[in-house]
Amino acid sequence: MAPVSIKRILISESVDQGCKRILQENGIQVTEKLNMTKDELIAEIKDYDGLIVRSATKVTAEIINAADNLKIIGRAGTGVDNVNVDAATKKGVIVMNTPSGNTISAAELTCAMIMSLSRHVPQAVMSMKAGNWDRKKFMGSELYGKVLGIVGLGRIGKEVAARMQSFGMKTIGYDPITPPEVSATWGVEQMSLEQMWPLCDYITVHTPLMPSTTGLLNDASFAKCKKGVKVVNCARGGIIDEAALLRALESGQCGGAGLDVFEEEPPTNRALVEHCHVISCPHLGASTGEAQARCGQDIGTQIVDLLKGKALTGAVNGQALASSFFPESHLWIRLGEALGAVLRSRSPSNLPFTQVEITTIGESLKRFSDLLSSATLMGLLKDSSKNGPNLINALTIAEEVGIKVKKNHSDGAPAVRQTACVIDLSISGTSFKATGSVQGEIPVLVELAGSRFWQPVPLSGNLLFLKAASAPLLLSEIAGVLAAAGVGIESFTASAACDGDQWCCVGLSSPLSDLSVLKSVVNEANQVSV
Repeated sequence: MAPVSIKRILISESVDQGCKRILQENGIQVTEKLNMTKDELIAEIKDYDGLIVRSATKVTAEIINAADNLKIIGRAGTGVDNVNVDAATKKGVIVMNTPSGNTISAAELTCAMIMSLSRHVPQAVMSMKAGNWDRKKFMGSELYGKVLGIVGLGRIGKEVAARMQSFGMKTIGYDPITPPEVSATWGVEQMSLEQMWPLCDYITVHTPLMPSTTGLLNDASFAKCKKGVKVVNCARGGIIDEAALLRALESGQCGGAGLDVFEEEPPTNRALVEHCHVISCPHLGASTGEAQARCGQDIGTQIVDLLKGKALTGAVNGQALASSFFPESHLWIRLGEALGAVLRSRSPSNLPFTQVEITTIGESLKRFSDLLSSATLMGLLKDSSKNGPNLINALTIAEEVGIKVKKNHSDGAPAVRQTACVIDLSISGTSFKATGSVQGEIPVLVELAGSRFWQPVPLSGNLLFLKAASAPLLLSEIAGVLAAAGVGIESFTASAACDGDQWCCVGLSSPLSDLSVLKSVVNEANQVSV
């Protein structure tokens, strides 16, 4: 991957100073401007390559589109709810968070909520401060032997399970991604939500907020739970339907709730906050000195690692970037771009292509399938977008203009051990195909439109592709036309004849300004600089 150039970063919220120190030690200029309004940020962001936020800054599409040079948005914390990831992806901006920075702090707060619910600790404290001594009023229950249901078995869910098991709780859970055999190694039995609801004495949620998790705990799911079940949400507001929760609390179906997050923050509807069986905090999951230091330092380190091409951690968009850190990846990126450019030269502007099929061949190329697809689209879509296609936004731009992208992979025949990339471009139902590979660290074109070149064509410089009737004097005729036009020949490669025609690739000393001068010699001519 070509190094990302980031010279100036804006930090718009209070982030641990370790972040600034790490960035400055690596030659990045850092400006801290806190508590800016939306309009102030729109005016300010124009001058920066990167933006670092926590949770208060809402990075909207308007802000992203106002940035002329923005390449990365770093969120010092988990989740990216406050960043318009779609708008960033469309503009080719990397969005990155710190997936593990808050883990311990959020897990510990969850455990504190569960314990407080079991013994009514906050309510008892407030009663004491009011001058009361109500021992009977705050009768609690032990956690020992109770069942804790954990929805979401990622980093935080795993840490909660480990801590609550030490209290003798049985931990069960649900996660569509974590394999059951993996969670079983940390003492969590996985099952479906329908199986889990009736078994739980306590339920805690640890998922992102997305359409599939919004309102996950609702009237229907509460009805399936044990009467008096207690619930905790230290993840994202909206995972628990607040209106349904209030109804369950009022009916006694829910015996208590611990809430650190809300659908609206701060909540203007105070019904839940003021309910006697609800304990609540103002989104304190990551509010520890250790978590803030870890998140700040993590985001600084992750950005530096990206710039140095060492690693990609915490990126939530641009999946193709994941394989761009292998040492040989830059060669395949160059090949994909070059093959895309070659085929783009065959696509007249009035005949736009509608489908691109990318096939990787060879076991070693399997990990580069996404990378080659995005790189090919970069070459095909060059100059078609004001943002400019890159590895992050190429697929998004293709979708926007109605291009269907299909990816295939074949390990190839073991005896041949062929490693190649085949691009099949469809223009108005007509297929145009190119096959390329990397030989000696040089991207080369092996085959074009079904014709295989006698020698692979190095994909660099000014290239002229010609289709002409096979003839002994073809090269001399082409050389004469080019000489008359003041253009020199640096290389010449021809393909095997097919149906009486053959493809030729001519390396030019400079671009040919008028392809029509070749009319008398060739059937088709395309020119590209790669």
